[in-house]
Amino acid sequence: MTALPVILGISGASGAAIGLRVAELLNAAAVPVELIVTRGAERTLAEEIGPDALARLGELAALRHPIDDLGATVASGSTPVAGMIVAPCSMRSLGAIAHSLSDNLLVRAADVQLKQRRRLVLVARESPLHLGHLRAMCAVTEMGAIVAPPVPAFYLRPSNCADIIDQIARRSVDLLGVLAPLARRWDGGGAGTPKG
Repeated sequence: MTALPVILGISGASGAAIGLRVAELLNAAAVPVELIVTRGAERTLAEEIGPDALARLGELAALRHPIDDLGATVASGSTPVAGMIVAPCSMRSLGAIAHSLSDNLLVRAADVQLKQRRRLVLVARESPLHLGHLRAMCAVTEMGAIVAPPVPAFYLRPSNCADIIDQIARRSVDLLGVLAPLARRWDGGGAGTPKG
């Protein structure tokens, strides 16, 4: 049986490499990716990764939906999917999701995940946060989304930026619950190690 696809939304916030790494991880696990990229994300991908970033993403996706196609299959709850990750998730996208403002396909697809009670992981990227950001995060959490800011796991002692991006992407995929855990885990720092 073929795995259900995962919708991957990439919005215009900084951290585009996280979305690319999520696509790579899902592709490597033979999970089809249905991609939605905002216009802001197209610019961020080019700025942060390079001019070929969008093409690289396209090669990893089973399907790319135009951002304005509100008639796409993923705009309907009748389309079976395993869930959705928005990585990175801008505060504009998060606010629109929080208020059910389905004015583009990324927001509409996220709204569908919430109404169908499917997993929705939002890698919310902004700092510092004002009260409006916090209220939007609270609202989407109350509706069933998982807000997962891209916070580095310093206890794993990453040696470079790629290690940090990889761990955040793996944790994001883990939160969907569609694969066996991918992220490195805390080992207790030696606690409970048998003495020789």
